Amino acid sequence: MDFEIPEDLKMVQSLVRDFVHDQLKPLERDVLGRVAGLKDARAYLPPETEDRLIKMATEIGLWGLGVPEDLGGMGLSTLGNCLAEEEIAQTIVPFTFGDVTPILFECNAEQTERYFRPHFQRQSQAYIALLEPQDRTGFPNMRTTAVKANGDFVISGRKMSYSRPGGDYFGIVFAATSGEAEGPTCFLVDKGTPGFTVTGGEEAAGWRTQIQAPLSLAFADCRVPVQNILGQTGQAFHLGKKWLPARRLVRGARCLGVAQRLLEEARAQAESWESYGQHISKRPSIESALADIAVSIHACRLVVYEAAWKADGNTNIKREAAMVKLFATQMIRTVADRVSHIFNGPPYIQGLPMERLCSDALAANATDLALELQSSIIASDIMKGLKV
Repeated sequence: MDFEIPEDLKMVQSLVRDFVHDQLKPLERDVLGRVAGLKDARAYLPPETEDRLIKMATEIGLWGLGVPEDLGGMGLSTLGNCLAEEEIAQTIVPFTFGDVTPILFECNAEQTERYFRPHFQRQSQAYIALLEPQDRTGFPNMRTTAVKANGDFVISGRKMSYSRPGGDYFGIVFAATSGEAEGPTCFLVDKGTPGFTVTGGEEAAGWRTQIQAPLSLAFADCRVPVQNILGQTGQAFHLGKKWLPARRLVRGARCLGVAQRLLEEARAQAESWESYGQHISKRPSIESALADIAVSIHACRLVVYEAAWKADGNTNIKREAAMVKLFATQMIRTVADRVSHIFNGPPYIQGLPMERLCSDALAANATDLALELQSSIIASDIMKGLKV
């Protein structure tokens, strides 16, 4: 068995690590806020700073790491994307190397030029509108409908989106359709389309800005032409399906990066904090907590890397992806718990990287319902007699 990372991927990993260390981590204090009360905290980087970082990332070949080459990206392998995500997750600065939802990889040639490329080049924002106010899962009982009328579709209903607000935008809207192609259909809805309105998303001041309120997308007899259908009618939930397992691995790698940074913060705390004239790092309970964190990270890294290696070998990784999602979520919860012990209380302290790292990691990870689904996938394979 060969556990060595290929040299070309080591180079990418090193480039991302240096970029995070030299360009992003120095911005953390500005993102978290400097003034008393942290009223100047930010949810996003200033446009001029983000433009500068994008230019730098492009010049060194890091922009669009996860985007296929035929769409103008780097087309990095699954393992390469995991390595990059693990590094960038070790900072709280909100920056990605041109990450794009795989749903948009399904654009046809005309849609690619009209929607994908402007979004990839950060000229427009894509508002993913799957969730509805009445149902946070987005799947059952979808109330937003699209009815065919005179060759177009008329959309009615309300959606929520946790996408980043932008001056220019378009909606990636899931709506229930009926008839010969019964099932949800995905529509690309332009800003300014009659009957399509967006409210909310204003960036509030203060250190709680990272907890973003959802955008509210309303559709009142919004007429959308058939050429704005993404994929096929009634097949919305099949969009990006082939990319989903690999994306779960990348999410797992992000948990690894967050956990690694938490371990570094916990180590620094254990080294610097004294109790009764002795550094707490000498206490057996602290040593045990640090060891638990390190073992959890190592085990999760092996699970993620092996699954990524299989994905790059064109192996079906449905079960491995479920394992990664389940294990990485459990791992980050364990790490946050152990870090709380080392800090002698919840590490959710205003103005520290710890607060946002823990909040982002736990909030962005799977709900209990989603984890039950991953457990079901794994158990189903076991019952089929497949080797674990």
